[in-house]
Amino acid sequence: MRMRKGILVEERGSTVRWLLAQLWDERVLLAAVVFTGFLMWMGGIPAGWIAFVVMLLALAGFARGERLEGLAPAATAPALRTETETTDGLDAIAALIDALDMPVLIVTADETVRLQNRAATALFGPIPRNADLAGRIRAPGILDMARDVIASGQARETEHSERLPSETVYIVRAAPMPALDHRLGAGRYILITFRDVSQARRIDRMRSDFVANASHELRTPLASLRGFIETLQGPARDDHKAHERFLGIMHDQATRMSRLVDDLLSLSRLELKANIAPDQMVELGALLGHVRDSLQPFAADLGVEISLDLPPHPVQVAGDRDELIEVFENLVENACKYGQEGKRVEVRLSAAEGGNTEVSVTDFGPGIAPEHVPRITERFYRVNVEASRSKKGTGLGLAIVKHILTRHRARLAVKSEIGKGTVFVVKF
Repeated sequence: MRMRKGILVEERGSTVRWLLAQLWDERVLLAAVVFTGFLMWMGGIPAGWIAFVVMLLALAGFARGERLEGLAPAATAPALRTETETTDGLDAIAALIDALDMPVLIVTADETVRLQNRAATALFGPIPRNADLAGRIRAPGILDMARDVIASGQARETEHSERLPSETVYIVRAAPMPALDHRLGAGRYILITFRDVSQARRIDRMRSDFVANASHELRTPLASLRGFIETLQGPARDDHKAHERFLGIMHDQATRMSRLVDDLLSLSRLELKANIAPDQMVELGALLGHVRDSLQPFAADLGVEISLDLPPHPVQVAGDRDELIEVFENLVENACKYGQEGKRVEVRLSAAEGGNTEVSVTDFGPGIAPEHVPRITERFYRVNVEASRSKKGTGLGLAIVKHILTRHRARLAVKSEIGKGTVFVVKF
């Protein structure tokens, strides 16, 4: 009983405090009303008390109406507030996913697209909010994965390929979105991301091709050596003329393997320091003169003349002298070997003051077909396999050139026309 009385007293005390708080909030108006009524009474106007009561009641009604108006929206607000807060929550997430460079979709449990970022718009085109996922992404694997995630609540991923405008491979991952806050609710949405792995796949293929090609290039001369050794140990044991001929071929094959190993080691070293730009200054005119002089006997044996066109003033670039010699020796040697029919190779250095520096190596041979030009700097790529091997090429020369120029922040441009020749231009 005491407890109840205590509770009753506490409730009454709370009510009194509430009334006092309300009156305190309206204290200015109440004071004005009381003061007006007091003046009326002092003026001897009995009807003033009636007016006072009317004003007080009107004030009370006005205050009550104001409070009811304030309470009415509060009573009806929860649904509106939930809708508004959900929209605000998704808008905030939309701003975040727009910063990602991979395509992202946010999909509801009923398989409708609620949000997409800019990268997804670029991939799929604009998707209206609440559009059906199946109507926009015609990939059964992705749709099945999304349904599985919705049903199980567990993340899944699959591989998806786009053929146009070029072949692109994506790892598509779908996962239920965590309850970021009470506005979104757990399990209401799933997040679908598209990670482009095309470049990684291309690198994997190139690595596999490289290993296969390197193995093949080494296996061929090794098989030749083994065959000649077996012949010398057997049928040609006492044939001195065969000895001389076979030993010469074996020497050539061993030299070919040595060149291949040297080129492979060069590529490996270049890859290790690909991001370290050289900081020395090299005078290109003197360097190109050295390259011409060193290759002059080789060119003379092929009946090719090397001409050198240099500007009157020195031209310097930041670079590694030995590596740049390797670049231009490779280009000039190739021009002599594969452009032998034209009988001449032109090397020209040009430099605009304060502008770019270019070195061009031009031959007047058979030229390169357009379909081969984009690939000639790939490892072991040959336009003509038999011609390349007969000219003692390893298939790695232009790959080495490309790696060296990449380290020097330079680039190689190739222009060729069938029957007229080829121009290799190094641009610093």
